[in-house]
Amino acid sequence: MMGIQQTTFQLSEQTHPGIVALKVADLQKMTNYYQGIGLQILETTPQQSILGVEQTPLLILNQIAYPNPLTRKTGLYHVAFVLPTRKDLGNTLFHYLTAKVPILGASDHGYSEALYLTDPEGNGIEVYRDKDMSEWDIREDGEIVGITIEMDADGVLAAGDRSRKDFPEGTKIGHVHLKVADLETTETFYTEILGFSLKSDFGQQAKFFAAGNYHHHIGTNIWNGRQLPPMDEKDLGLEYVTFLVNSQEELDNLETNWQAKEVLYEKIDNQLQIIDPNGISFYFQVQ
Repeated sequence: MMGIQQTTFQLSEQTHPGIVALKVADLQKMTNYYQGIGLQILETTPQQSILGVEQTPLLILNQIAYPNPLTRKTGLYHVAFVLPTRKDLGNTLFHYLTAKVPILGASDHGYSEALYLTDPEGNGIEVYRDKDMSEWDIREDGEIVGITIEMDADGVLAAGDRSRKDFPEGTKIGHVHLKVADLETTETFYTEILGFSLKSDFGQQAKFFAAGNYHHHIGTNIWNGRQLPPMDEKDLGLEYVTFLVNSQEELDNLETNWQAKEVLYEKIDNQLQIIDPNGISFYFQVQ
């Protein structure tokens, strides 16, 4: 049995990712791509695009000049957009097939059904829907066991009604999956400092964390290698991840935990910013 380590501070189950920001080289191409896979353009300038669903921002693209060549570093493995229903996933799959959007994979993970894509600058994307929790493999100790088998694409398509091409209201970022330098150091930080709980430990290759009883809000892996160097400001890819907590009290409790653990952080306009051991920046704010 894996066992879930209880920490002095744990985030409430209402906590979830809010926004993912990416540094990009070609803002127009990237904006067009993400609009093409289902996001709506909410705001755009020559240097930045904000995309989301029904006026809710989910993705920020920031153009940077003279970026570094791509190398193996920590950062984003994929950003995962969760759709409200299987019908929505069916509509999205039909749109991708008819619009000839390249799909890298389609998997059933036991707790979800997922499509996998890659944007023009190499950032991974997952678009998925959660199955009902009654179908999840939840163990007595709290571990949520996932699988990877072929998705029932015909069943997903049949669930759609072809009523829309873009993501529907209620779509949000379900999780982020990150490339990290060291799994054990990352686990300690995410559980003891950030207040997530370990949900699944995949054979010393990946670890999955969540607030509450979700399967994962953060995935971590070392599939690209161990002890990867952190990204710097001129590297393309992940800039930061925002998490939303459900109350000012919870944000205050998180800050109290950081103060007690004597970790470095910044407070900016009621946002708490912290950098994890992999050089990845997180913001926490009240939703």
